Amino acid sequence: MSTNNSYKLADIGRSNPIFSQVRSTIETAFYGNNMTHIPNVATAYELAVQGPGTIQTDLPIYRPTDLGLPADAKMLIDNTGKVVGRTAQARRILGDEGVDEADMAGRLRQAVYNGQQKHFIKTDVLVGLDEDFIVQAHLAIPDGYANNLLSYMLNFQPITEHYQKMFDNSVAYPEGDIYIYADPSYHDPDYPDGLALFDPKHNAAAILGMPYFGELKKSTLTLAWSIAHRHGYVSCHGGLKAFHFKDKQDQVFAMFGLSGSGKSTLTHAKHGYKYDITVLHDDAFVINRKNGSSVALEPSYFDKTNDYPMTSDETKYFMTIQNVGVTLDDQGRKVLVTEDLRNGNGRTIKSRYASTNRVDKENAPINAIFWIMKDDSLPPVIKVDDPVLAATFGATLATKRSSAENIVGDVDRNALVIEPFANPFRVYPLSEDYHDFKALFEERHLDCYLLNTGFFGDKKIPKEITLGALEAIVNNTTEWESFAGCDHMQNLKLADFPVDYDNTDYRQLVATRLGIRANFVDQYQHTHNDRLPHEITDILVKLQRQLTDKVTR
Repeated sequence: MSTNNSYKLADIGRSNPIFSQVRSTIETAFYGNNMTHIPNVATAYELAVQGPGTIQTDLPIYRPTDLGLPADAKMLIDNTGKVVGRTAQARRILGDEGVDEADMAGRLRQAVYNGQQKHFIKTDVLVGLDEDFIVQAHLAIPDGYANNLLSYMLNFQPITEHYQKMFDNSVAYPEGDIYIYADPSYHDPDYPDGLALFDPKHNAAAILGMPYFGELKKSTLTLAWSIAHRHGYVSCHGGLKAFHFKDKQDQVFAMFGLSGSGKSTLTHAKHGYKYDITVLHDDAFVINRKNGSSVALEPSYFDKTNDYPMTSDETKYFMTIQNVGVTLDDQGRKVLVTEDLRNGNGRTIKSRYASTNRVDKENAPINAIFWIMKDDSLPPVIKVDDPVLAATFGATLATKRSSAENIVGDVDRNALVIEPFANPFRVYPLSEDYHDFKALFEERHLDCYLLNTGFFGDKKIPKEITLGALEAIVNNTTEWESFAGCDHMQNLKLADFPVDYDNTDYRQLVATRLGIRANFVDQYQHTHNDRLPHEITDILVKLQRQLTDKVTR
């Protein structure tokens, strides 16, 4: 499926559901005299090199001409100020309670009017890398932020002859292209921490007062996921890999977790080259509800740099880098200081060549979903064999805050939080995601696993344990035992992580954590017009009783 950006005269007006007040305000800004179109990556690179805040390193970009870059292109660094992560509190979504469209449209008009005094640059990219799902997105941003525009073009798919043909051959749906208007230097007086305004039904957004590149990436994905959701896809903030076999069915695993949970590590792990593995993506994809196939939304990876010192082979694939240090090596070259020494959440756009086994579409149907938790009451791996419970754990996915988030106010980063389906970028009702994932488990008979990649009690779970568990699942050599007598839950038996099911304190802890999930559902019902089905609360309460009945007997 694809989107539209031009219309017959008879189709332009209020009667066309593609248009809205906010979308019209945003799209109109793209046609101003203060806008200069940047047609390709090479032009964007030359602009970024000249940026006053740009640091051009002496590190060459790998296979630059294959990426549309000049042959002598070097890695570019662009650092922001105090804020080095996403600001969730800045998001305002039309349709949510308390978000007034007329008020927001007025604020947006003022931002665009102020922006007329600035020179903007704009560009076009594609989101989705197969005819099955490929939509067009447009970004406008002041030219002082050319590094962000370059990163945007490198993160998503620049429009080349090959991809233009793919887009043209895709079936057009009644959806308009995505438009993102960004002005990091404009601050609405009532939103000092920034304003990210979304009109999801009309595929438009404005990102104001926030220079962090991740806001542009995630706002675009937010709208692309919304489009996909409306047209027969399950939208996924996660990673997907496939194990291919000649003598049995392929195993296609999807990993769902927030930044820092380990989903990228698990997705890209090569398992000692013991298997024929392909990787779709580690952050953004969609699943076709009809046939179970999956399409990646981005060719590149927006990765943390904290695990990659200059001695790491992974730095070879960096293109643009944000919020890292710079120093001179013993050859006098400007090189990176990573490992989050300068600040938390250093980031890079890594090219698709970082994954030698990359595919843009996985035709083999998905057959297992892994919810990655950071909940110290859970052992490393639990199997869930009931569709309602499997979808419930997705809807109440428990984790810890990461350095990728700019937290406003007094918030404990170590507190257990619920982030449904590991996707804080949803702009449609949570109940619809719940029903979509439940249908995958129920109709396509997907397996479901809970992975704890944090601590079990006070013992850290090393990644080798998790990777070994994945291999055991692939090889069908797992040994399971009933998890504390809870219905539809089995614990993977691991010698280094025994579970003391008879310990009343432990059973009470698990019950308490299930209670946190049930409370989240209850609070959600009271703060949203959306309604989650009663079966979610019912199954959580049932599990709590199974745990505490033994405690009280």
